[in-house]
Amino acid sequence: MTSPGTLTYIGPEIGLKTKIRRIEYNDKVMREEPVKSLNDCRPAQAQESVVTWLDVDGIHEVPLIDKIGKLYHLHPLMLEDVVNTEHKPKLEIYDTNQLFLTLKMLHIDSEQPLSISSEHVSFVLGENYLISFQEELSDDIFTPVLNRLKASVGKTRTNGPDYLLFALIDIVVDNYFIILEKMGDSLDTVEDQVIRGAEDLSLKDLYALKRELTTTRRMIWPLRDMINQLIREDNALIGKEVIPYLRDLYDHIMQVIDTIDSYRELVASLADVHLSTISNRMNSVMKTLTIFSAVFMPLTFIVGVYGMNFDNMPELRMHYGYFYVWGVMVAVTIGMIIYFKSKKWL
Repeated sequence: MTSPGTLTYIGPEIGLKTKIRRIEYNDKVMREEPVKSLNDCRPAQAQESVVTWLDVDGIHEVPLIDKIGKLYHLHPLMLEDVVNTEHKPKLEIYDTNQLFLTLKMLHIDSEQPLSISSEHVSFVLGENYLISFQEELSDDIFTPVLNRLKASVGKTRTNGPDYLLFALIDIVVDNYFIILEKMGDSLDTVEDQVIRGAEDLSLKDLYALKRELTTTRRMIWPLRDMINQLIREDNALIGKEVIPYLRDLYDHIMQVIDTIDSYRELVASLADVHLSTISNRMNSVMKTLTIFSAVFMPLTFIVGVYGMNFDNMPELRMHYGYFYVWGVMVAVTIGMIIYFKSKKWL
């Protein structure tokens, strides 16, 4: 156990080096450069009237994260949450006029559509800068926003770092819809198998899908409260012109959560239908076996009686006794089948 504020990376082992980009922009200029030294990480001065975006791709190099924290005067508890990939999404507002937000970027395995992995993403919002931290697990997830800045498309270049924060979170939320679409396709496949009564479908697949939906909901649900807090609380770092965009983002998150809840209910219903199908199939088998047993029971009794071989059995010496027994057994069989049909058991 370490003391609070001690930086310890918790997450998968990463063999690549941390990559840092420094982007500065306003409505007229835009500069992007890879960071080669810590001096390149410094935020722009207030009089320069530009927004500084420091994009840190890789949080496994703790000494480097610590140096960035000291350069921007970030609280040690904030940095502790940055390097802990198992930390739950949270929002924290510090007295140093800094806003800290961490959430999860979700990825789905193309080969295993029921397997979802998460990427730990954190943001630090200041007066004229934004720092984004992401794991070195995939391609840079914020490339679409960077391309918008380069093309000067949209409102990002004409707004401050608070709008940039919204744009980056919006990228994460939009990816949730992609994840849900793929999970919905998997759910449709499972639903078709349940309706067809496919015997190769196992409850393991249904519960795996339900588990992934539960995990996804647990990762997304806190984001709803975090955005709601940004909307409702007065904060000098969040401009009033950004609030409508955050409301729209909140609506998207609620839509994602509602979709997940509907998927979970559908999975539960499919599990019940699948169990009912298995039970009905088993009942059908048992019914068939029971009818066969009921038909052969009197025949077995007749054969057993005349198989005792006692000397004082008059039927044993009847010339046509064998044929009489067969006639009785056939009549009994036909009679029982007619009776079962009249009762609609067949």
